[in-house]
Amino acid sequence: MPREAFAKQVQTLVKDDAPLALLYATDERTAKRGFVVRAALQAADGFLTLESELPENDPSYPSVTRLVMAAHWFERLIRDQFGIEPVGHPDLRRLVHHENIPADTHPLRKDFTWNTKLPVANEPYPMHAVEGKGIYEIPVGPIHAGIIEPGHFRFNVRGERILSLEGKLFFKHKGVEKLVEGKTPKDAFPFVERISGDMVVGHTLAFAEAVERATGTAVSARTKALRVLWNELERLTAHIFDMGNIAGNGTGFSFMAAQGFRLVEELRRMHESLVGHRFLRGAVVLGGAHDIGDEASDTIRTVLARIERELQTILDIAFTNDGLMERFETTGVLSEAAARAYGARGLAARASNIAADARLDLPYAGYAEHAPELVTEKAGDVAARFRVRARESAESIRLIRAVLDTLPEGDTLAVLGSGKGSAYGWNESWRGMVLDWLALDANGRIDRLVITDPSFTNWPLFGELGPGNIVPDFPLCNKSLNLSYSGTDL
Repeated sequence: MPREAFAKQVQTLVKDDAPLALLYATDERTAKRGFVVRAALQAADGFLTLESELPENDPSYPSVTRLVMAAHWFERLIRDQFGIEPVGHPDLRRLVHHENIPADTHPLRKDFTWNTKLPVANEPYPMHAVEGKGIYEIPVGPIHAGIIEPGHFRFNVRGERILSLEGKLFFKHKGVEKLVEGKTPKDAFPFVERISGDMVVGHTLAFAEAVERATGTAVSARTKALRVLWNELERLTAHIFDMGNIAGNGTGFSFMAAQGFRLVEELRRMHESLVGHRFLRGAVVLGGAHDIGDEASDTIRTVLARIERELQTILDIAFTNDGLMERFETTGVLSEAAARAYGARGLAARASNIAADARLDLPYAGYAEHAPELVTEKAGDVAARFRVRARESAESIRLIRAVLDTLPEGDTLAVLGSGKGSAYGWNESWRGMVLDWLALDANGRIDRLVITDPSFTNWPLFGELGPGNIVPDFPLCNKSLNLSYSGTDL
């Protein structure tokens, strides 16, 4: 469609209840199409794609962000990657590029080689500031006292009350989308598997489904069911870890941290015994999934029974601890309106009363046969996000048992098709929906792979969560989302 109509058409579809899920670009100059910008909108039966061709000598279009706020980071990313200008965007600062990257560097253009050595630059990046009497700035990071990846946060405060909060990420950009260009899906798979260390199944399942759709590969019913099993085991492990981290390291309720981390260690040891890796690398593969036998099934049942019993005891103590719940309630509130505007995903959205779960909305893998119960909370605070995790943990246990009870016979590895094609692949990971778009060339090699971790859409939420709280509550707000630096910084 004409670039002048692109943003307005996206807005029209969003108003018709087709939320913007992804905005991305491709360099198609060799095909005489210039640059192409595309919007993926979630519909009832999949993703509707709008696209607009932009001339090579003027790659620009009226900004979607002016009309649909959820586009704001996507458009800044595209500008860095391709040099495509979203005219009228309210914040055209760099996103993925830091001050040391020279101007007019656009690594996802086809004529930019992956091993280019760039000179060191000093491009300005102005942080937002609040001025006035009694207002102070507090810089935090990018190097932290804890063993986490780098992220810089800038607080403007009066006393301990936060007036504004801005984050600056992308300190360890890996260039995954560039590195996989020209590779076969098989050769690209290890890069995808390592995008975010604690969300392996979250990314590999979305990528595998994209490859299989693009190549017309059908996987067995057993593979589909096993993918549900591994996805829910990863969700259960992560949710228990987060509940321990939120309560223990976020408030000092160390009992919760000690007990939660103990249960997580037991689950990770089980993962290693089942697939050979504590974080489930190898659980999902292209065209298949790691198989289990009767002994492995019995192991899972035994461990789950113990985890379920002990987790319930721990949660009973947590929910009846007035001091803990007082810290959780009304802290870090994300309103439903703000969550919708930002395009929040996963538990961040569901804890703010948004009924969105790709396992139900767009069933994939074996979720048509094993549909989860939708879990939502209304308050949008730390307590709501904690409760969503607790309820989803119970639901994951139910789904895992259902898979084990009904696991069909059959092969667990299909031969991939070949040839040119493109497709979306998605997965409701424990953080939220991972959405990939894959385009294969005539030789079956990757021409373009677009990857979105839910952390990318959820990091900007801190601008809403922070203000109004006191500075000591920021770690609690942060842990209540537990977003991935690595998953964001592709």
